[in-house]
Amino acid sequence: MQQPIISVSGLRGILGLSLSPEVVCRYVAAFVGQLPEGPILLARDSRPSGLPLAEVIRGTLILQGRDVCDVGIMATPTVGVMIRELECVGGIQISASHNPPQYNGVKLMGGNGRVIGAAQGSLVLESFQTQRISWAPHDELGEAITAPDLIGPHLDKVLETVGGAAIAKRKFKVLLDCNGGAGSLLGLALLEKLGCQVTVVGGTPDGDFLHPPEPTAENLTDICDQVKAAKVDVGFCQDPDADRLAVIDENGRYLGEEYTVALCLDNVLKKSPGPVVINCATSRMNEDIAAKYKSKVTRSSVGEANVTEQMVRNCAVFGGEGSGGPIDPRVGYVRDSFVGMANVLDLMTRRKKKISALADALPRYEIVKEKIDFEVDSLESLRPHFESIFPEAEIQTGDGLRLQWPDRWLLIRGSNTEPIIRIIAESTTEKQSQQMCEEAGRALRGN
Repeated sequence: MQQPIISVSGLRGILGLSLSPEVVCRYVAAFVGQLPEGPILLARDSRPSGLPLAEVIRGTLILQGRDVCDVGIMATPTVGVMIRELECVGGIQISASHNPPQYNGVKLMGGNGRVIGAAQGSLVLESFQTQRISWAPHDELGEAITAPDLIGPHLDKVLETVGGAAIAKRKFKVLLDCNGGAGSLLGLALLEKLGCQVTVVGGTPDGDFLHPPEPTAENLTDICDQVKAAKVDVGFCQDPDADRLAVIDENGRYLGEEYTVALCLDNVLKKSPGPVVINCATSRMNEDIAAKYKSKVTRSSVGEANVTEQMVRNCAVFGGEGSGGPIDPRVGYVRDSFVGMANVLDLMTRRKKKISALADALPRYEIVKEKIDFEVDSLESLRPHFESIFPEAEIQTGDGLRLQWPDRWLLIRGSNTEPIIRIIAESTTEKQSQQMCEEAGRALRGN
């Protein structure tokens, strides 16, 4: 991979190949050119390559005449909160999220604490590709500024959304898998504030991943065993920048990322029914939950910026992505694993049930996710081919191809973060979902 992957709100690449100091410097400069005057927040997740990249970016910003608030290692949702708290005009988070260790990247956030949307992202990309960097004269250089409390504001906002005193009385036993990521900084403080007895795995934010960073079932087999052996009430697993959360029940069963938003939604809508936004790849169990509380669900394209833009338009009370990213506008328009943990514990407290029982009570669907290497300029050009293969499906375009039946759906889309095609299917049985993915894969390959 010789070129970085540039999505709506940032870029990622492999260090030494598609990601270099020069690329990062040019991309950051292109972003800065779109911002008004004012300080810029700079943060990073725990990957070791983040520190030298932060030094490159900090120098770039100061040499462009911008003041920089460098907060060091910080979870992405906390960055969103602190941009607003410190009245910064934008933020830069150095992170490759769930990608393997050889990756790193840059996520761009506006002064509203949200990742930038498609319109601003396209301007940044155009400037990155065409404009030269302009530097400030020696007497107009920016300065490095410091921030006071780095987790307190985010902690307070999360606690305000749940019944903290009632949760604390339950004295839950929790295993928190931070996997060497940035989540331990706030995660441990939050759980202890909620009266939990916490066992932390990978609690040092050094980027030394104990298992592959994406919190999927195959990557968390050992953590599931540890949850069962420790006899805790629930296991929480974060990705490196802590904007995604997977849940493991007290029996060591991987509930998964799809259940994170659904469990949160069941808790939030019970108290405050209202509009909900999820992306087109998120489980339909959220639609069933919303219907129970007479709330409407709208689907957006995949991508946090797309979800949050629609949430703002719809005045949504909650939203998220099935990759384990709940979004509570009361805290911030950013996927937030801490929101997920607090809501799961709040739900367990209010319903007086174990997490396994709460998960089993949700509408049951089986979702299968596959990925293949496939080169195509536009998946929409393949629509006639899929119409002939799946004549009974309603086909929607906009974010790849989404095929909808009354009882199931299939999504084929290009990844925003890797050079692959993702195939996602959901139905009432794992066998049927797997068959749908296999049929789509054969159709893409022309078999």
